[in-house]
Amino acid sequence: MTEVLDQTPHAPPAPPRSRWHRLILGPGFIRAAWMTALFFGIGFGLVVGLRSLAGYDPALDWLIIVTVAGLITAPLGFLAGLGAFDYWVYYALGYPTRDEDHSGHGARSWKDYFRVNTDHKVIGVQYVVTTIVFFLAGGLMAMIFRAELAKPGMQFLDNQEYNGLISVHAALMIFLFVIPAFAGLANYVIPLMIGAPDMAFPRLNALSFWLLPIAGIIMLSSVAVPGGAFGAGWTGYAPLSVVGTNGNVWFNMGVQWAGASSIMTALNFLVTIITMRAPGMTFWRMPLLVWANFTTSLLVVLATPFVAGSQFFVMFDRLMHTNFFNFHEGGYVLGYQHIFWFYSHPAVYIMMLPGFGIASEVISVFSRKPIFGYRLMALSLCAILVLGFSVWAHHMFVSGMASWLRVPMMVTTLLIAVPTGIKVFSWLATTWEGRIHLETPMLWALGFVSMFVIGGLSGIMLGAVPIDIHVSDTYFVVAHIHYVLLGGSLFTIFAGIYYWLPKMTGRMYNERLGKLHFWLTFIGFNLTFFPMHIIGVQGMPRRVSDYSPQFSTWNMIISISSFFLGVSFVVFLYNAITSWIRGPIAEANPWHAMTLEWQVSSPPPIFNFDEIPQIVGGPYEYGVPGARHAVFNGAREESLEEARSP
Repeated sequence: MTEVLDQTPHAPPAPPRSRWHRLILGPGFIRAAWMTALFFGIGFGLVVGLRSLAGYDPALDWLIIVTVAGLITAPLGFLAGLGAFDYWVYYALGYPTRDEDHSGHGARSWKDYFRVNTDHKVIGVQYVVTTIVFFLAGGLMAMIFRAELAKPGMQFLDNQEYNGLISVHAALMIFLFVIPAFAGLANYVIPLMIGAPDMAFPRLNALSFWLLPIAGIIMLSSVAVPGGAFGAGWTGYAPLSVVGTNGNVWFNMGVQWAGASSIMTALNFLVTIITMRAPGMTFWRMPLLVWANFTTSLLVVLATPFVAGSQFFVMFDRLMHTNFFNFHEGGYVLGYQHIFWFYSHPAVYIMMLPGFGIASEVISVFSRKPIFGYRLMALSLCAILVLGFSVWAHHMFVSGMASWLRVPMMVTTLLIAVPTGIKVFSWLATTWEGRIHLETPMLWALGFVSMFVIGGLSGIMLGAVPIDIHVSDTYFVVAHIHYVLLGGSLFTIFAGIYYWLPKMTGRMYNERLGKLHFWLTFIGFNLTFFPMHIIGVQGMPRRVSDYSPQFSTWNMIISISSFFLGVSFVVFLYNAITSWIRGPIAEANPWHAMTLEWQVSSPPPIFNFDEIPQIVGGPYEYGVPGARHAVFNGAREESLEEARSP
């Protein structure tokens, strides 16, 4: 047996390499730079070679070349150079498996955040910081086009520039901020919450992050495309996306990269939550944030392929001259909307359910009370998952679709308000007679509840066919989506960042600046978006770069308020950066929470737990004498010894 074991192939000792050899050929940004150029050349050669062999004229079609070489193969070269595929390539080529020395796992210095890292905590921070960068870019675009809309007439932009800015702004906010910001927070805390040492597939987790900056850079770079950025909105409606500027191809590919990232992350969450929970953690002992990400991941896996398909069809229409959505060639334009919204209404809940989970965690901790109706809260998440696929056509009441479809979609739209209403009732009941601590995370959570209720009420109005017909494509819809998505998602993202910032950084933030940030945002947000209800009902259309002078006063107020809202974010940046550098050292559990992530040091150990936790109770048993969510092996053995002693 010893001889057999000795003959097992192992990786041979690596020969000593010079510093320059490691720098140029080792994984990192230098190798990524030359491999990006190499793979661009490969894509260029493939396109030109195949077009020449097929007899296409001209062989040098630059739109197809840039699409294949610049938006597909070059990003793959970047990922390969960075080291995202190294382990899998060695395995696929039959090389001996390399010993895992964990050198690519964990953050030992700031440099570890700028390379492929398999630690879910590092990846979580990478996600959050990256999404904040794209949030800043999208917010800057919003202030530019709000400056244009401050008064009637054309001041700074032409129509195409306006369409491009508003489209890239919305796409960045949805695909590159809200969805991945929730994924980043969950990446950090979900394994800790369920007692796992890491995500189920650490290398896939690392790859899923690095797809994100690729998607964002593609979308941002569309503004440099001759003719302008994609201008068909974040929905990319056909036929405008088919016959509009070439920047629409950048939107198609940006959505593909972002969607691939989402699917990888969702699959990882599902496997991690199902298979890696600590002993004793049944589904009915999981924190609600885990439930929220479990249902969100199911939504992502089931729905995202539809938007990927719709974007491929649009790109094929433009580059390969198919006619899926080209009306003049017999394409089915309404088919695009059906496919897109079959994804995108569930996507609204992809952008909301993690926020529901964060709000539940924060409200319970800072009310010092168990979540009211825990099981019903978890089941309502599952109900939203199912009903979310039955309401897509309420976005199409005025699109010309079959009129008989309106009433069933109106009914399901109003029905989905029931499980969301259960959640609002539960949060309010949790705070009832609780010992409420109005720390910064709690302010953001309560602000979310109020903003989401306003957005939900306007959503019920839009779900009714007669009202929707009247206000369709007006600023009333803009107000609704911002109260739901920005007021709902942004407020819970900040609640989560402030709540887990001590855990992530090991340092406390400045409480006064945190509260100042909240109140500036809360006031600026409502001054910006609430008046849009008024001018929307009065008939001001959305997605226009000029408007009737009768709306000028309200638009000036909205634009000034939007600048105020933008400035409020500077307070957060200053607070987060200075606190991370020199804030007071955080305790392991500054909020006295019961969930597992707060039972380890801040920041946690590289592999999360030095001892295996044993789950013995629910996660929210505040005020229950002797209640514990988890014990560790040492504490468990001590308690057993005490029980055995006479």
